[in-house]
Amino acid sequence: MAKSKPKSKKAPRKKTKTPSFKLSSQQKLVLGSFLIISGLLLLIAFISFLFTGEADQSTLSDFASRDTKTQNWLSKSGAWLSDLFIQRGFGVASFIFSGLIFLSGVYVLMNINKAKLRKHWFWGVLIIIWLSILLGFFGNKNDILGGTVGFETNSFLQDYIGKIGVSLLLLFGLITYLAMRFKVTFESFTRIFKSAKKNIKKEFSELKDGVIIPVDNNLSDEAEAFKSAFEIPLENKEAPVKKHITPKTESAPLEVKVAEPEDIEEPELEIKVEVIKEEVSETDNLANKLVEDFGQFDPTLELAKYEYPPLDLLKRYDTEGITINQEELEENKNKIVDTLSNYKIGIASIKATIGPTVTLYEIVPEAGIRISKIKNLEDDIALSLSALGIRIIAPIPGKGTIGIEVPNKSSTIVSMRSVIASKKFQSSEMQLPIALGKTISNETFVVDLAKMPHLLMAGATGQGKSVGLNAVLTSLLYKKHPAEVKFILVDPKKVELTLFNKIERHYLAKLPDSEEAIITDNTKVINTLNSLCIEMDNRYEMLKNAFCRNIAEYNAKFKARKLNPNDGHQFLPYIVLVVDEFADLIMTAGKEVETPIARLAQLARAIGIHLIIATQRPSVNVITGIIKANFPARIAFRVTSKIDSRTILDGSGADQLIGRGDMLYTQGNDLIRVQCAFVDTPEVERITDYIGSQKAYPEAYMLPEYVGEESGTSLDIDISDRDKLFKDAAIVIVTAQQGSASLLQRKLKLGYNRAGRIIDQLEAAGIVGPFEGSKARQVLITDLLALDKFLEDEI
Repeated sequence: MAKSKPKSKKAPRKKTKTPSFKLSSQQKLVLGSFLIISGLLLLIAFISFLFTGEADQSTLSDFASRDTKTQNWLSKSGAWLSDLFIQRGFGVASFIFSGLIFLSGVYVLMNINKAKLRKHWFWGVLIIIWLSILLGFFGNKNDILGGTVGFETNSFLQDYIGKIGVSLLLLFGLITYLAMRFKVTFESFTRIFKSAKKNIKKEFSELKDGVIIPVDNNLSDEAEAFKSAFEIPLENKEAPVKKHITPKTESAPLEVKVAEPEDIEEPELEIKVEVIKEEVSETDNLANKLVEDFGQFDPTLELAKYEYPPLDLLKRYDTEGITINQEELEENKNKIVDTLSNYKIGIASIKATIGPTVTLYEIVPEAGIRISKIKNLEDDIALSLSALGIRIIAPIPGKGTIGIEVPNKSSTIVSMRSVIASKKFQSSEMQLPIALGKTISNETFVVDLAKMPHLLMAGATGQGKSVGLNAVLTSLLYKKHPAEVKFILVDPKKVELTLFNKIERHYLAKLPDSEEAIITDNTKVINTLNSLCIEMDNRYEMLKNAFCRNIAEYNAKFKARKLNPNDGHQFLPYIVLVVDEFADLIMTAGKEVETPIARLAQLARAIGIHLIIATQRPSVNVITGIIKANFPARIAFRVTSKIDSRTILDGSGADQLIGRGDMLYTQGNDLIRVQCAFVDTPEVERITDYIGSQKAYPEAYMLPEYVGEESGTSLDIDISDRDKLFKDAAIVIVTAQQGSASLLQRKLKLGYNRAGRIIDQLEAAGIVGPFEGSKARQVLITDLLALDKFLEDEI
């Protein structure tokens, strides 16, 4: 026994192994997802290559250039990968690569044994090579059937063993694969043939007697293995019979005759389905009873007799509609063709789409013409046509054509009446529909402000920004009830939006102490924006208490009477902030304006606050990176330089517009050219007069009260007049070493007015310093011990 103890001590040393690298669960999730997505992307690129590969061949040489456009569904990367794997690789057999990569991701994600995965890759690569050579036997050079590998391998082999030799070699490769992969033997084939021969004889004999009897297919073990490997459904589904096979009877297979089953009518049993109702909470029961008794809550009930403005208030123009000038079309077509032919660019076909102010000529260049070559001739085409604002779209997204936009010699007016009266706008179910105008194809262009969720408008002076803002406001006035939307209008120019004063008690929102609803003083803009931030925070608090994610869910729940107004809930109208000249605000207020606007742009979309900002100076110090990042929807009217166009749209195009409402719209994807609808000042005046003459709310929609921190004072405040939470507030301020009213709001759950008064008291006591603009106040006491001593000495 004593001798066996040392052996047991040595045993663990023999079992020691070198540590192996293992992926964590998170790493497996990341790697598996990456492989699955990569496999899908390869599959999409390969499928697209079958349709677009020929067209993309000319673009592969300029792969590094960002201006190069491809038609592959995965753009340049898809075209390059497809060309590498299919054209220069293994042909259509390369589709197996995408499957193997996808399968690898599944194995990693589900933590399946990797030995099976290596086996799949080994046999998969062999199949790819064999299939490439097989398809290359029937293909030509540069053919996608077998790819370059399959064609060149065939050429090499045929030079030495000829076509017959290559055919037999491919057959030998298939036999070898079946033998090694599925353990197929020669006996397997002979038994399958014998079984097939026997069944054929059996069927003929039964047909001869006029009786068809289903026969069971009994196969040997090897044939069964071969059948299951290839998943061949050979068993009889109508009359399954168990097989009894013994080694002695293999040479004489047992014949089993099965009588044809008689059709017996069985009585049909009806299934009674019992639906168990879900348990309903007491709140839902009460809400359902209220809805049954009183119906859903109607926010428009207070102004139930409100009438929307009629279409007659909008002007109808004689020059509306599209007029076709055949001579102008033919002349422009000939000039475009001649200009391109001068540079040896042939055109296969050309088509014209006439718009209100611009005609789009779609051309299909001949094969082998590079798109960039046509794009570089923009100025030459403009010179030959003697026209302003030639814009080339190469290629048109979603089409295999190149677009040349040419202004019409006589443009037509797109009236506000025509877009408001359109079926697309009238039948729209958008939350905040806006009819901007008409596209080149003369279709009414309607967008949803709630989906944008904020809009940035820019352009040079006199190019249509103010008309565009009026078109936006007019669209909402024609579609939304005063209970559903409120406007906050900022007009530093004091003359553009003054007409909307007449609908103050219907549609406008303002601060409680403001005399006029339309804000023209830049100092009041800061208070309004900060008040809007408080409104945003209050609305998010209501959404949190109601367990809703956005304003649509919240209002639907409130209409269903599932939210109690006694708990602070109310119907929330959409709020649209319109700033007519943003550059002036940035120049006068700077960060004090940019900070709340950026905060609103980042957070306010879910609670129904949307921003529309217009500026005539699209420079980077006005349209900053923060503003651009939070305003994906942009409208660009005509600007004077390409730099301004890139500032607005992140690309050129706005400098080639022709003005007078001609604009480009983008929502983060393609640019859409639109002729803005024209609404004149008399039309706006008639609309506001019509709405203002109707019954209104007692006052405008009141925003939360906001008192700026600059109202703080250094005058002495009596200790007896201090707030009850003065000491708690002092502890919060000293602990955080940050003197701001917003901090007290969050920590002590106070309103802004009370928090502002406490800040004033802390300043008078000498705990915090004076107001320093956008910076937080300086805290003059370093720690809580010093604060306690300070308060004791004060008493």
